[in-house]
Amino acid sequence: MINRIARILIIWMLGANAHAVLAQTSEPPAAGPEVAVVADPIQVALLVGRSTVIDIGVPIARVSLTSADVADALVTSPSQLLVNGKTPGTISMFVWERAGALRRYEIAVQRDLARLQTQLEELFPGEPIEAHANGRQIVLSGKVSGKDVATRASDVAAGFVEKRDDVVVLLQVPQAPPTRSNQVLLRVRFAEVSRSALTELGLSIFTSPTGVRNTLGRVTTQQFSAPGFEDLEVTKNGFDFGEPVATAKGKFTFSDFLNFFILSEKYDLGLLVRLLQSRGLFESLAEPNLVAESGKEASFLAGGEFPIPVAQGSGANIGVSVVFKEFGVRLNFLPTVNGDRVHLKVRPEVSLLDFNNAVVFAGFRIPALTTRRTETEIELRDGQTFAIAGLLNNSMTQTLSKVPGIGDIPILGYLFRSKAARKDQTELVVMITPQILPQDSSGVTGDLPRLQEPFLPRLQEDESIPAPPPPYTGSGR
Repeated sequence: MINRIARILIIWMLGANAHAVLAQTSEPPAAGPEVAVVADPIQVALLVGRSTVIDIGVPIARVSLTSADVADALVTSPSQLLVNGKTPGTISMFVWERAGALRRYEIAVQRDLARLQTQLEELFPGEPIEAHANGRQIVLSGKVSGKDVATRASDVAAGFVEKRDDVVVLLQVPQAPPTRSNQVLLRVRFAEVSRSALTELGLSIFTSPTGVRNTLGRVTTQQFSAPGFEDLEVTKNGFDFGEPVATAKGKFTFSDFLNFFILSEKYDLGLLVRLLQSRGLFESLAEPNLVAESGKEASFLAGGEFPIPVAQGSGANIGVSVVFKEFGVRLNFLPTVNGDRVHLKVRPEVSLLDFNNAVVFAGFRIPALTTRRTETEIELRDGQTFAIAGLLNNSMTQTLSKVPGIGDIPILGYLFRSKAARKDQTELVVMITPQILPQDSSGVTGDLPRLQEPFLPRLQEDESIPAPPPPYTGSGR
C-alpha cells in the first residue's frame, strides 16, 4: 500500500518537471557570450620598491603588461594579482577573465618623495623647497636664500636617483646688483734668482825660449792656458851628435797671463799662477697680466721654440721633418668666480735650453730642456696673493788635474796640480694675485712704460728700475 502511494508521487513529480522542460525548450535559443571591455581604465598608483594586491573578483585567464621594466604582475590566486613597482613610469596592464571579459589598468610608478621632502625640511629649515616627480626625474622648485643652498639641496636629492642628471633644479636664487663682472685679472710675477761661486787654482812652470843649459821645458796640467814657444832657432858648431849650441833664440806665445807671471831672465825660468774666486748673482723677473672669463682657461708663454728633427719612413725612404718645441716662461690658469672669491687652478712652468745634455742626431745638435713646473688648485679672496716658492736647483762641479806621479808627492805635488770648483744655485718664486674686474672698469691704462732716453742710464749698486703702473686702474673690491 505504501509502495503504491510512493510510486504515484514520483510519477506526478516527473510529469511536472517534464512540462517545465518543455516550456523552456519551446523558447528560441539564447545568443553566445560576448567579450565585455571596461571603457574607463582603473588607475593604480605605486611607489618604487613597493607592491600592491589587485582583487579582480572573477577567475583570471591571462595578464599582459606593456613594459616589465617599470612594473611586473604575479597571479597569487585565481582572482588576485600582486603588482610590484620597479622604476618610475606609467604603463598599461590588461587582464582577461575566464568568462571572456577584458579589464584595463593604468599603473603609475613614482618615487617616494615624501621621505625626500621630510629631509629637505629638516636640513634646510625656513627654505621653501618642494620636490616633484617628473617621470624618472626629480624636480626641485622654490625660492632659496642663496646659491649654496640650491647646490646642497641638489646634492641631497641626488641620493634618491640613479644618476645625478635626473635631478632638475628650478630653485630661484635672489640676484644681487651686478657690481662685478665675471672676468678675472691675474697678476703673475716670476722671480728667478741664480747664485754662482767659482774657485780656480793652477800653475805652470816653463823655461825661456833659449832654455836652461840648452834644454827647453814646460810643466802644465792643461786645465788652464800655458805659454807656447814659436820661431825657435838653434845653431851648432858642428853636425855631430852632442855638439854644443852656439846660438838659440825664440818667442813666447801667451793666450792668457793668468793671475801671476814671473820670469827670471838670469835663470831662464818662468812661473804662471791662476788663482781666481768669483761670485755672481742673477735675477730675472717677468710680470705677465692676463684677463680671462670665469670658467675659461687662459695661457701665457714668453720664450721661444727650437727645432727637433723627426725621422719618418723606413728603409731607403727615410725622410727628416722638423718639429718645433716650445720653451720659456709659461702660465696656464682657469679661474671660477664664486661671489667675492676666486677658485683658481694654475700651472706655472719655466723651461730653459740645456746644451750640456744635448743629443747629436743626424748632424743636428738637439738641446735638452731644464724644466721646473708646478700645478695647484686653490681659492683666494679678491686681491689676495699667494706664492709658490722652493723650486730650487743646486749643482756643484769640482775638477782636479795633475801630472801623474809628481802630482801625488806631498807638498811638492801641489805645484803640479790644478783645481776648479763651481757651485750654482737657482731658485724660482711665483707670486699670483687674482682680481675680479668691476663692471665699470676703465680698461687698460695709457701710462705704459716707455724709454725716455735712447740708452738706459747706469744703475747704482742699490738702485732698481721702478715697476710700471698697473694695467687696470679700477678697483675690484
